[in-house]
Amino acid sequence: MLDMRVNICGVELKNPVVTASGTFGSGHEYSDFIDLSRLGAVIVKGVADKPWNGNKPPRIAEVYGGMINSVGLQNPGVDYFIKNDIPFLRQFDTKLIVNVCGHTAEEYVNTVKALRQQDVDMIELNISCPNIKAGGMAFGTDCQMAEKVVSEVKKYADKPLIVKLSPNVSDIALIAKAAENGGADAISLINTISAMKIDIYKRKTVLDSKIGGMSGPAIKPIAVRMVYQASKAVNIPIIGLGGISSGEDAIEFIMAGADAVAVGTANFMNPHACIDIIDGIEKYMNDFSVNNLSEIKGCI
Repeated sequence: MLDMRVNICGVELKNPVVTASGTFGSGHEYSDFIDLSRLGAVIVKGVADKPWNGNKPPRIAEVYGGMINSVGLQNPGVDYFIKNDIPFLRQFDTKLIVNVCGHTAEEYVNTVKALRQQDVDMIELNISCPNIKAGGMAFGTDCQMAEKVVSEVKKYADKPLIVKLSPNVSDIALIAKAAENGGADAISLINTISAMKIDIYKRKTVLDSKIGGMSGPAIKPIAVRMVYQASKAVNIPIIGLGGISSGEDAIEFIMAGADAVAVGTANFMNPHACIDIIDGIEKYMNDFSVNNLSEIKGCI
């Protein structure tokens, strides 16, 4: 009998498929299309200690093989999330992972403190956020900075802490190790890749912010490579993401060393993407006599 269960930091997921933060909201819209109870977990859109307005439009651009966004982590803040989104998601038999964003270590800590004692299963810390105290450099692009902010947040987290890594670095293994050294219970990767699109007829960038983050199928080979490298550097669970749109894609990440996978941009094209991917993993396991995903995890 097939066993699709996976364990992330002591939290058991019924299958390895979760939603990628920023692509699924808090599930309200998607619940009209799919049964959220079939998902291994929902990772919600980034939550901050107070409401964020996000960036000015245009802030989405379609590109070959994916999309670029500069939404700017627009969200209504942690108080709204606790009052409205946690009760909604707890109607479903799935795990709840809260993505936390911030401009400073203090903002991260404030949000994590607010989530203490709340009915959530795990925290995902987005260290791709720009640190305004360091001139806008992302927390996750410097090993020392990454380890320090993870260590600070870990002091206040009463749930397992997943750290989401930026791919915009020279050596992903070093950043992964820094997160582990800071106290991360797991890591997720990759976040979006810095990118730009220019309208040659208007002679200006398509996005108001000029530069955004690229996601979608085109970045999948890069993501697989980084998951593989990170898996060789750390001894904590890994959630792999980046361009996953099929069961075969998910299996590729698992073979590279991921314990679970997150589906992002594919949700925009196909609201059933997560369910299709769960079914695709199951079909692969049946076709190739894989009874448990641990049999193929990290086999490369």
